[in-house]
Amino acid sequence: MALRFDPIRPEFGARVSGVTLTLGLSASAFSELRRALDEYSVLVFADQPMTDAQQIDFSRLWGPLEPTKGVNPASGTFFARQSNVDIATGTIISPSDRRMDYQRGNYQWHADSTFKRVPSLCSILTAREVPAEGGNTEFVSTRAAYEAQTEDERRELDSLTVEHDFSVSRGRVGFKFSPEEAAIYPPVWHPLVQTNPVTGRRSLLIGAHAAAIVDWPEEKGAALLADLLDRATRPELVYSHRWQVGDVVIWDNRAVLHRATAYDNVNRRRLMQRTTVSNPAVLETPAYRQIEARRSA
Repeated sequence: MALRFDPIRPEFGARVSGVTLTLGLSASAFSELRRALDEYSVLVFADQPMTDAQQIDFSRLWGPLEPTKGVNPASGTFFARQSNVDIATGTIISPSDRRMDYQRGNYQWHADSTFKRVPSLCSILTAREVPAEGGNTEFVSTRAAYEAQTEDERRELDSLTVEHDFSVSRGRVGFKFSPEEAAIYPPVWHPLVQTNPVTGRRSLLIGAHAAAIVDWPEEKGAALLADLLDRATRPELVYSHRWQVGDVVIWDNRAVLHRATAYDNVNRRRLMQRTTVSNPAVLETPAYRQIEARRSA
């Protein structure tokens, strides 16, 4: 059966059929999926249940995996767990538990791992347990947001560097890292505008982790970042994915933002397992080499 891609929105997203991810992929089939990620930014696969081992094997096809550190419940593994379920006991975690405080940050629009020196290529999220209501994941295209700018606006944005800071983004929801936790991820710099090396299309690296515009006054930089985020996340631009057990969704962290939505986390269970694929090759691009030179000067 041939791979089929059914667009979700005009700007981004496709539902994929004609493949069973856990049965192994031919080189040509994976190449087609890889090209599709560059084109659609979000790929949705229905009814593709995976074990942890199967998810890791599939994720490694896309590139090197990021280990999870810090406060995430799956710290020390290749998974970032988005869940109210205590894996050790199988019980629902209390809403007052610090692990749930930490996960409130996921309700903000963000791209995964922009607070790391080596940014991510994509994330792969699998639905293991889902509530009957709520708990959607929503997506918007920062490629469409960039392309909606005027030529003069794009010219200015192309020249800017953004500081991303995990402590700032979690602080927006009232979560505070200990000094030891904060030291794991110090602030980092990334080009505001990202260029896809295959398609040449550009996108914006914005969201909750974007804390400041480098070399700009604080208020001016904050105002620009807030304006770009507001324009990118208008309700009519959002794709909201209603999860079913067995769903797999892959998204390009260079070109989309996402956020979790609320659910009854006191009485309903939700277990999502995310693997994140790193993108070390981007550090060798001229834009990142310029940033490294600026930081070293």
